[in-house]
Amino acid sequence: MTGLVLGVDLDGVCADYESALRGSIAARRGVDPATLPAQETTGHFAEWGLSAEGFREAHRVAVTDDRIFRTMQPYPGVAEALWRLSDAGVWIRIITHRLLFNGLHEASAADTAVWLDQHDIPYRDLCFIGDKATVGADLYIDDSPHNIEALRRAGRTAIVFDQRYNRHLDGPRVRSWEEIEPLVIDHLDGDPARASADDAEDLGG
Repeated sequence: MTGLVLGVDLDGVCADYESALRGSIAARRGVDPATLPAQETTGHFAEWGLSAEGFREAHRVAVTDDRIFRTMQPYPGVAEALWRLSDAGVWIRIITHRLLFNGLHEASAADTAVWLDQHDIPYRDLCFIGDKATVGADLYIDDSPHNIEALRRAGRTAIVFDQRYNRHLDGPRVRSWEEIEPLVIDHLDGDPARASADDAEDLGG
């Protein structure tokens, strides 16, 4: 089994960005993080009373002062699953849009590399880019509706990592790294049947 390139997003797929940002904002507001509700839509976290500019500043503080890209929690099982896939012959390509705002690139890039090493995440390439369809991969895993829709318009196969804000998207959909593994292995074996939207919608139900 050789040759499959897996494009893996970080925030909302490997790492819990929402919880990390929630903790940073709550600390500065002096409130319990639990008072900030779950994100229901993508964008600038309007659920927390943030404008687009307010989100930009909150993200800046979280990245440069709190160093959340170095300290945020990984999702359960991500390192173990990626190591098993890597050992099976999958080429792991991390593709992230963390260089979102100018002035934060050094902290964002450096802390991302540190975080990946700290949590023993295997990968061959680390790509910082917004237009993910321009980065070659045979299969992608992402949570962002914008990214998923753009990848599919470009003819790419994308697995949806389940989040509240992407429930309107068609599958294939997974809710954990335990569920991702068999879909990727099926593609690696040249048998993507189990990764069809109809089958994958039943996963983790």
